[in-house]
Amino acid sequence: MNTSREYACSLDRNDSLKGFREEFYISNEKIYLDGNSLGLLSKRSEKAVLDILNSWKTLAIDGWTDGVHPWFYLSEKIGENFATLVGGISKELIATGSTTTNLHQLLASFYQPDGKKTKILADELNFPSDIYSMKSQLKLKGYDPQEHLVKVKSKDSHLLETSDIVNAMTDDIALIVLPSVLYRSGQILDMQAITHAAHERGILIGFDLCHSIGSIPHELSKWGVDFAFWCTYKHLNGGPGSVGGIYVNERHLGKEPGLSGWFSSAKEKQFDLEHDLTPASTAGAFQIGTPHVLSLAPLIGSLSIFQEAGIEAIRKKSLQLTDYLIHLIEIELEDFQFELASPREHQARGGHIYLTHPHAASICKALKYEGIVPDYRIPNGIRLAPVALYNTFEEVWQTVQTLKRIMLEEHYRKFENTRGVIA
Repeated sequence: MNTSREYACSLDRNDSLKGFREEFYISNEKIYLDGNSLGLLSKRSEKAVLDILNSWKTLAIDGWTDGVHPWFYLSEKIGENFATLVGGISKELIATGSTTTNLHQLLASFYQPDGKKTKILADELNFPSDIYSMKSQLKLKGYDPQEHLVKVKSKDSHLLETSDIVNAMTDDIALIVLPSVLYRSGQILDMQAITHAAHERGILIGFDLCHSIGSIPHELSKWGVDFAFWCTYKHLNGGPGSVGGIYVNERHLGKEPGLSGWFSSAKEKQFDLEHDLTPASTAGAFQIGTPHVLSLAPLIGSLSIFQEAGIEAIRKKSLQLTDYLIHLIEIELEDFQFELASPREHQARGGHIYLTHPHAASICKALKYEGIVPDYRIPNGIRLAPVALYNTFEEVWQTVQTLKRIMLEEHYRKFENTRGVIA
């Protein structure tokens, strides 16, 4: 593979998705490689927010049922647009809550200890918020998390082995919650094989899709996954604090959720205001309170871009970008102690790569000083996420060249090797 700037530019000229870059607000002063933490604002999302604000301004309370995007049905309409991204059908999907509140809802609904089946299986590399939720739900049911939360170990602190996950599915496991893509290393777990193994053992299983939705295809219904949850502000570009999503396999629909609220109700019954809940027969039952309409609005715009681009095309370019990034790093940075902690195999690598280095924090600060936005993760990790919808091959080339100069000139030594407030 050629390492010249001209080659990178030729890849950009032949990029079938290059037109979508114009959909986003991109700074001419920066190269943004942190879309796996917070995606960029699109012009469509901006318009959608203004449209919702206008409906509030002009319709007031009638905005719930009138206007271009009636608020009362907005969570369901946006949920339908998740279908092609997660491989589900409309009634299995709802836009609601946040990652952590949605996991609490799903744990309250699906963690039902019975007999000796009392434990939850997770992993030691999972994002802390998921672990906090599982510990909380165990405590609420009277169990000690030290004994009843089982965490699969990693052999190298970066990756998980499918065989280790399956071997941990013992007779006392009641529920499994795992990430689809590990937030540090970017490893994709084999969701189909793991789900099959869980169901063979009579265990329900759910996945956190925060680092996979919008960057890789899924087939949740085909694989038989029981439930899933995700945020929408990373690859889906929904904005800071944008409303999350829930998937519940249709075989579980129709029952009352663990945490009920008035938006758990069947739509036609909700304003009967009865004290006995008639839960929706769809994933809408897993809503709790009134939708955050202004935080739903950006998804109207951003998800329309995904419908046009197609997740398969996005995945193809994402792999090309990360392949190119890895190739350049191996050639240009081989003398500087960087270690690739992400899988090389396409089927095992998500939408970002993870480098480790003893001076990772100071290197990230030096990159930001040079106008390149990476992401630092303790203790020694650098995440780089070239996003298919708005990053270019030339930006990848420029990033590696800048990183090489930072290392050659030891520019990173000007910065403390400690994380900032947000990292």
